[in-house]
Amino acid sequence: MSEAPAAVALADRALALRGAALPDAVARAAADHLLDALGVGLAGGAAGTAPLRGDLSRLGPGAATVLGRADRLAPAAAALANGTLVHSMEFDDTHVPSVIHGSAVVVPAALAAAEREGSTGAELLVAVAAGWEALILLGLASPGGFQEAGFQTVAAAGPFGAAIAAGLLAGVDAPTLVAALGICGSQASGTFAFLSDASTVKAMHAGWAAHSGLLAVDLARAGVGGPAAVFEDRFGFFASYTRDPNAAERFAGLVPRLGETWALPEAAFKRYPCCHYVHPFLQGAEQLLADGLRPEDLDELVLTVPVGAAPIVCDPWERKLAPGSDHDARWSLPVCVARVLLRGRLTSADVEGISSDADTLALAARMRWEPWEDSGFPARFPARLRVTSTDGTVRELEVPDVRGSASSPLTRDEIRAKFRTNADPVVGEERAGRIVAAVDALADLPDVRELTALLGATA
Repeated sequence: MSEAPAAVALADRALALRGAALPDAVARAAADHLLDALGVGLAGGAAGTAPLRGDLSRLGPGAATVLGRADRLAPAAAALANGTLVHSMEFDDTHVPSVIHGSAVVVPAALAAAEREGSTGAELLVAVAAGWEALILLGLASPGGFQEAGFQTVAAAGPFGAAIAAGLLAGVDAPTLVAALGICGSQASGTFAFLSDASTVKAMHAGWAAHSGLLAVDLARAGVGGPAAVFEDRFGFFASYTRDPNAAERFAGLVPRLGETWALPEAAFKRYPCCHYVHPFLQGAEQLLADGLRPEDLDELVLTVPVGAAPIVCDPWERKLAPGSDHDARWSLPVCVARVLLRGRLTSADVEGISSDADTLALAARMRWEPWEDSGFPARFPARLRVTSTDGTVRELEVPDVRGSASSPLTRDEIRAKFRTNADPVVGEERAGRIVAAVDALADLPDVRELTALLGATA
């Protein structure tokens, strides 16, 4: 007798979590990542680089909340808008080994579904955790495989995590959730072509995935079928979106972990609004400054970059030295490092004007990069920096892993401080404090709409 398709096993494992009590560490992580996503989404909508502007009603009017906006949209459209905003500043979280930006997909989909259903806060937390875990397993099935094939993992795999979250909140049965997962395979997308001109469509990768997963559940509930063998079929998800012939089998072996072994507490929070692959180098730059390096004394800085990260933040180097826009600079290793060396930080405000600042570009021009073959990437995000000063002094520095990851986590106070920095200017200190309080009490919240009422435009 042949084994059941992976989608069937995944749906069964996910639905077994309905009504379950999450382990304390998982519940805390789900709440922390939810709060972080809300903060970066609110800030993303107010930023000068915001990809969504003007009237959003053409996306589909309805009753669902859009972060920081007066617009009320249909649930799937709200998931699209909110996912796009959360992902728009490159400030949203990542599970490092699987290279998954989970909250930018799962939180918007779960929030829209929970608001529609009038779900409890506890149900929302379970949905967020389950959707996140499903995405992590998909990424771990082929770490780096999606990127090698030209797809962003969150865009390709994202609909499945969103469907798990939305399906749990909608109360669907196993056959309906399996159909929804099958439908997601026909909605996966998201190429890295945006790197050629820094198109803001990259932000939409997360939003479209959130929208697709929520819509897949609604389509399945309306009777649309999807292939149960969506993951392992010869024309299925892994065959189409990775160059890894063993990914489907690997995924099938990982599925039993769902609800048993939790990876969400390992997911990393970002400290800077730029590509996560750049972050360890920014940490290194901060350390160089703390050790007394002055930018004017820098003759050359050699950045040793994991080979898996280099195509995103180094290639082509000439373009990285002269990004076409401030948004484009978020994927420029030399320009982001130069900004930190000059200012001692990289905040959302520091990104503004970064691509045209003469001092930043001149300092970036003193850098070059070398490949790092055995770095341990993507299980960790490391960096090596070698500085030659104008007096001939050479200093080498290695960052073993990115700050904010499981090996070097942020404290809850730091996570809340990041939220307040992002949210206070958009909704005000008083409302931001109420959002924090609502998320902290989410496990006891009788209706998620008490939280979503705080997330739209201020009066």
